[in-house]
Amino acid sequence: MNSICVFGVFVADLCFFGETIPVKGQTVLGKNHIVGPGGKGSNQAIAAARLKGDVHFITKIGQDSHADMALTLYKKAKININSIIQDKNLSTGVAGIMVDEKGHNAINVVAGAAAHLNNEDIDQNLNTIKNSKIFLTQLETPEQVTLYALSKAKENNCVTILNPAPARKIEEEYFKLIDYFTPNETEAEFYLNKKIKSENDIKEAAKEFLKKGVKNIIITLGEKGVYYSNGKEDYFVEACKLKNNVVDTTGAGDAFNGAFAVALANSLENKDALVFANKVAGISTTKLGAAASMPLLQEVENY
Repeated sequence: MNSICVFGVFVADLCFFGETIPVKGQTVLGKNHIVGPGGKGSNQAIAAARLKGDVHFITKIGQDSHADMALTLYKKAKININSIIQDKNLSTGVAGIMVDEKGHNAINVVAGAAAHLNNEDIDQNLNTIKNSKIFLTQLETPEQVTLYALSKAKENNCVTILNPAPARKIEEEYFKLIDYFTPNETEAEFYLNKKIKSENDIKEAAKEFLKKGVKNIIITLGEKGVYYSNGKEDYFVEACKLKNNVVDTTGAGDAFNGAFAVALANSLENKDALVFANKVAGISTTKLGAAASMPLLQEVENY
């Protein structure tokens, strides 16, 4: 298996469960709450590691109880932590997550120490990138640092995956650095500044991303699966048929991206990689939590 480098954020997730997600000015009575590991980069690294990926994670955390939680989790998941930077003067990030009875969520992320990542941190961990075949990142880290890391990954012949979450402005010149761009429908709408409602809208949106320079566009569609195009072939891949009810969609996108990275690291063809990633993402929605919902490889194979 080829190595995977994930660049992103770790935060401690404070999850609150209730019948509804409160709107502005509203207070609701919740039913349960849990505190656990989160952050898109961290979730994706854990997802990949639980699928037997050879994972190296670049991030910045504090020296506090939340950091201890992260390092304990990574040790258990067998993630290489040599590129994790600890700063005693900064606090580890946190996220507040509201989850309703249908599994829908709303999230507020405070990146903490990871918000202080800089280009020098990338340069100091360049060997991690150089020794990896797959480079996976998101947009919770500082924008310019993320794009700098992407450029370094391409310089060193990595296959790059950018999961543009949360959706933030990307300078047009950077799209050409992206081998696989994986927005959901809402994120795709943000970058194209238009609504995407029909299948034709999805196909036209994919064409626009390819024109920007993206090599492969994957628009994730939740329970409707995903749409893929590279300009030569395009198709929809159905979502996995689940044996259990959906209880929490938090982290499903992270499960998808981590699994897709593992599939590529294992040299699967794109369509097979998408089927595998869909399956992993689907299974994750049948469990509570983000990192805690990432399935093991054996579970996926037996599902």
